[in-house]
Amino acid sequence: MPQAVVLFDGVCNLCDKSVRFIFRHDPSGYFRFAPLQSETGQKLLAEAGASAPDLNSILLIEDGKVYDRSTAALRIARRLSAPFSALWVGMIVPKPLRDFVYKIIAKNRYKWFGQKESCEMPPQGLRERFLAFE
Repeated sequence: MPQAVVLFDGVCNLCDKSVRFIFRHDPSGYFRFAPLQSETGQKLLAEAGASAPDLNSILLIEDGKVYDRSTAALRIARRLSAPFSALWVGMIVPKPLRDFVYKIIAKNRYKWFGQKESCEMPPQGLRERFLAFE
């Protein structure tokens, strides 16, 4: 398994844009990606000992542990290039408060950003980092 895998809602436009953002600002290629809805995503969760995913949360599998919501987002941010890595300082905000804001965005993401009919094939370059398309 790669060092870290980001599992995301494959039909969510915000999630798709977030994956592309992570890809552009991850110069070391630390992150790999898979849609939560994919067989690969489900298999990775099972291997990590996690239950069925909540499609309202981005998940990060890192060092054999599964992180969700704001904790996953901030752990991802800390590995990105500057200035985005500075977002890691957000971990000082209590998790219930961080997750409250996260849940508001997650609940409204389709309304605010739209959604696709199905998970699309990622563009060339990014495709190599997708585990579901290997």
